[in-house]
Amino acid sequence: MLANGIHDAVKMLSGNESDEIRSFGLLRDMGADEFAVEFRKILPELGPEDEIIMFADIVGGSPLSTAANVIAEEGLLDKTLMIGGMNLPLVLTGVLSKDDMTFDEIKTELLEDAAAGLKVFSVETEAGADDDI
Repeated sequence: MLANGIHDAVKMLSGNESDEIRSFGLLRDMGADEFAVEFRKILPELGPEDEIIMFADIVGGSPLSTAANVIAEEGLLDKTLMIGGMNLPLVLTGVLSKDDMTFDEIKTELLEDAAAGLKVFSVETEAGADDDI
């Protein structure tokens, strides 16, 4: 499960138009209680054999914490991999790996990719050049 904008980008880049990927985000002026109620509504769509890979942007943020509480209340923790610090390449890796890897393999892959993907971006210019970057 992931936020709507990332969901659209992942569908475009992966070609995965299936209904097995869900997105849900915290909307403006939505409190944690309302978020929990709305999040809970998508869980019945899951089948008994389905597993959940849940991505959120901020570890400890309201969406991840609230969703984790709902997942726990519904007894789905053992079927759920929760990843905080979401970005597009990370989610794309998860989506492309989900059918061929176990949760443990996906978790390892995601953590390695996240660490490898974090880079300082810099542009070198000639000293004294007046070019805008």
